[in-house]
Amino acid sequence: MAKWTPKHEAPEPLEGPVVATVVGGTILWFALFLVQLPFYAWFDDRGWAWWVWTCLAGAGLGLIGIWYVRGRDAAIRRAKAERAKAEESAGAESAGANARTARPDV
Repeated sequence: MAKWTPKHEAPEPLEGPVVATVVGGTILWFALFLVQLPFYAWFDDRGWAWWVWTCLAGAGLGLIGIWYVRGRDAAIRRAKAERAKAEESAGAESAGANARTARPDV
C-alpha cells in the first residue's frame, strides 16, 4: 500500500474566541450539574447517576481548559509582540545602515 502524501499545503488553523468558548462550555457543564443534582435519587434509581458526575467532570475539566487556553492566548500575544519588536528593530537598523552608506548628492 502506497503512503499517502498531501497534494497541497494544510490551511492555517482557524482562530476564534477560544477563551470565551471554553468558559461558556464550562459554565454549561456546571449548570447541567446543578440542575440534575436535586434529582440525584431519581437518576440513581435508574442506574443513571453517572450523568450527574459526568457533568461535574466536564466542569472540572473545563476549569483546566480555561487555565490552558488563557496561557496559550498570553503566549500567542507575547510572541506577536516580540515578533513586532524584532521587525521594528530590524527596520530601524536597516534604515540606519542605508543612511550611513548613502552618498550625498554632489
